[in-house]
Amino acid sequence: MMEGMEEVLPSETNGIKSGKSDAVDLGENALQVDISDALSEREKVKFTVHTKTNLPEYCKQDFSVVRQHEEFIWLHDRFDENEDYAGFIIPPPPPRPDFDASREKLQKLGEGEGNMTNEEFKKMKQELEAEYLAIFKKTVAMHEVFLTRLAHHPVFRKDNNFKVFLEYEQDLSVRSKNKKEKMEGFIRSFNKSTDEMLLSATQKDVDEYFEKEKGFLLEYFTAIKDSCFKADKMTVAHKSVADCYIQLSSGLCQLGTIEGPRLEKFVIKVADCFEKVRKVEGRLSSDEDLKLSDTLRYYMRDCTAAKNLLYRRLRCLANYEQANKNLDRARAKNRDVHALKSLHSR
Repeated sequence: MMEGMEEVLPSETNGIKSGKSDAVDLGENALQVDISDALSEREKVKFTVHTKTNLPEYCKQDFSVVRQHEEFIWLHDRFDENEDYAGFIIPPPPPRPDFDASREKLQKLGEGEGNMTNEEFKKMKQELEAEYLAIFKKTVAMHEVFLTRLAHHPVFRKDNNFKVFLEYEQDLSVRSKNKKEKMEGFIRSFNKSTDEMLLSATQKDVDEYFEKEKGFLLEYFTAIKDSCFKADKMTVAHKSVADCYIQLSSGLCQLGTIEGPRLEKFVIKVADCFEKVRKVEGRLSSDEDLKLSDTLRYYMRDCTAAKNLLYRRLRCLANYEQANKNLDRARAKNRDVHALKSLHSR
């Protein structure tokens, strides 16, 4: 039973359907994308991406393909690395599915099965199953939002890589990054952060509007980050309260059997009340995590995407000013003027 959550939840997570792929009237030049099904395996999650469209560049109007998380990241990187999209806010990539914490808790629950009553074990198991299911649904929703934003964007929806992602029925043969690529990505990220700090200190945007937007984004990001941290603490607190109610309910049930029939009926009713409160607290914790904490985390990623756009703008301005300086120096020295003019006009 403890080999993986997939075996515990065969009917709940192995085939979650979004219910959005029913017949819908398509307008002119419509492109509707949703995740109609998802399958959780031991090391990966397979998403069934369903598309309905009447755009002429697609061969079919209704089709589905199976994609994994690495292919979503591949699609995001294609947009992020394309210089033609440097002036757009690129939707943040969906977070990697992470069920390790739930699996670890289930493993510990199995190891400690002999130290708790059968009723307490069942309640803890139900709690972990509900937690795993909530994480799974959250993962599916995040991947669907990413595709929906691309499909609704007037420019991104026409991208050829996006078309391949939606339409190509075979595996895209996208592998995860190896250690060398991860190190290169870390170095690029470090260089970008350093360059961004240097530009923010030395380069001033010629447009006051973007300077104000940059200040607002920094302040907004800090506030969202602080709110997300506090929301996570509140969620953990509610989860701890729910776990305590499980122990209280089980302890009262044992007390009722020890004290005899005179108190047993009363104690069992009190234990049932604690069990109901436990379910409310558990549901509240799950809702806070899904509807509040995850929303704040998504706003943080979206804010980071907007800051990246402003960084690309500052980088272009710095390159433009440097090119002007080089052109002025060349004119002063009356050499290499034509070469620098052609470079400047690109």
